[in-house]
Amino acid sequence: MTADIAVLGAGMHPWGKWGRSFVTYGRAAARAALADAGLDWTDVGSIVGADTVRSGYPGYVAGATFAQALGWQGARVTSVYAACASGAQAIGAARAQILGGLADVVLVVGADAAPKGFFAPAGGDRPDDPDWLRFRVLGATNPAYFALYARRRMALYGDTAEDFAQVKVKNAAAGALNPNARYRKPVTAQEVAASAVVADPLRLLDICATSDGGAALVLSSMDFARARGVTDPVRIRAVSTVTPTYPRTVLDLPDIATDSVTAVRPAAGSFRASIARAAYEEAGLGPDDLSLAEVYDLSTALELEWYEDIGLCAEGEGAKLLREGATALGGRVPVNTSGGLASFGEAVPAQAIAQVCELTWQLRGTAAERQVPGARAGITANQGLFGHGSAVIAVR
Repeated sequence: MTADIAVLGAGMHPWGKWGRSFVTYGRAAARAALADAGLDWTDVGSIVGADTVRSGYPGYVAGATFAQALGWQGARVTSVYAACASGAQAIGAARAQILGGLADVVLVVGADAAPKGFFAPAGGDRPDDPDWLRFRVLGATNPAYFALYARRRMALYGDTAEDFAQVKVKNAAAGALNPNARYRKPVTAQEVAASAVVADPLRLLDICATSDGGAALVLSSMDFARARGVTDPVRIRAVSTVTPTYPRTVLDLPDIATDSVTAVRPAAGSFRASIARAAYEEAGLGPDDLSLAEVYDLSTALELEWYEDIGLCAEGEGAKLLREGATALGGRVPVNTSGGLASFGEAVPAQAIAQVCELTWQLRGTAAERQVPGARAGITANQGLFGHGSAVIAVR
């Protein structure tokens, strides 16, 4: 087990389609996090930026871009990219610097200005890139991939379109209470069912949008926090960025073929389950210790998959857990109290950071109408392209 680090500040720029540079969103989130921490930018010894590949050269070197936007002051700088896991990688890099004694205070920032419509791979011909291949060879857009997962759940576990719709209903109810969410209107199951089919069985309201937005955290050593009079901060206890284990027997974005298992016994469990398992092992906690979770609901069906992957229930029982109300506000282990991507949409480099912002506010008891009473521990979970794991456990 590694030592805890403190979360001194959390800040966001609201999600939406604002038509501005990602730098604007990241700078606003950073300033909000610094104000929340009661620190000045000059108190920061290092800044870690989660990169965006859609915003030209400044996006590829986001750490330096945000440092310049805030005003050069000599801080160390790091830029990381891991697709949707970029935020967790940034938090992991910051934690390593703090525990390694390289900086007492690290600012982590992620922001994006997303295109309209659905994401596509970067341009050019890249026949060795599985993400490019699935679009060019199979025509498998992200919604098509989400739909394949939904059909798999329906075939294996008996999940229904009505179950998927209830995930949207649940998350929209939470998002309506979140001032940073893009979509702040409750949704009914009938409205989900009436929305356009995008990739059968998923409808428009089953799939998350692409968005602009930003999120930031101010992290510090425990000694620094205590020196500032913060005796009981929210603490990050684990960061999991694991990769898959050979052989893999289930297709996973963006793979379009599985490994041969004729000669090698498959690894136990799925890749996503291994992400959470590594975080639990590092934190010395388990699913039964959780007060809440933030998971990566690219589609409603995928949220149900995450319930199982993070150990809230057995394989195939995600829909049952949902029907019982266990994952709604007021339930046993609320999931996506922020409203999730259903209410925010994807601002890729900011997503995993935003998840930790939500854990921070919940564990502080400052989440207002969406507050989970007595929250003491939470996990975030998502994954990035090409086998990037992403999970963070925070405690109070």
